[in-house]
Amino acid sequence: MIKFLIKVIIIIVLLAIVSFFIFDKKAPQIPASEISYSGENAVQMIRIDAPKPGEIINSPLMITGQARGGWYFEASFPIFLTNWDGLIIAQGHAEARGEWMTEGFVPFVATLEFIKPPFVRNGSNMHRGSLILKNDNPSGEPLRDKAAEMPVLFYPISK
Repeated sequence: MIKFLIKVIIIIVLLAIVSFFIFDKKAPQIPASEISYSGENAVQMIRIDAPKPGEIINSPLMITGQARGGWYFEASFPIFLTNWDGLIIAQGHAEARGEWMTEGFVPFVATLEFIKPPFVRNGSNMHRGSLILKNDNPSGEPLRDKAAEMPVLFYPISK
């Protein structure tokens, strides 16, 4: 009986090692500098803690970070998730987790539910998307618009 258990444990360990090398297809890291900002001083207005740039995301997606009070209106701001060709596949609002009428940073949290685009192995860009966080601009004046756009992945990139 003990010999049988030892053989089973060895087989399980070997299967785990083999599956690690077969299924561990990590996406290339996308540096944080690939977060693009638009609008005056946008880079100094918002920090995204999660997800990280280039991270493989799933639904529901929890988004956390900090934004200065001027990014919010009535304690929220809009968030969008787009697929590889810019089609919005989810949208919602981030909610302030503190007093938002300040010039300082205020934590926020948001959750987006979405359906992943289909998985394609042919080397296309269909595994990529973007997370876009916009300031809430009730004035509607384009000069007051600000945004942070970050690349995300729906699936690992296959080589």
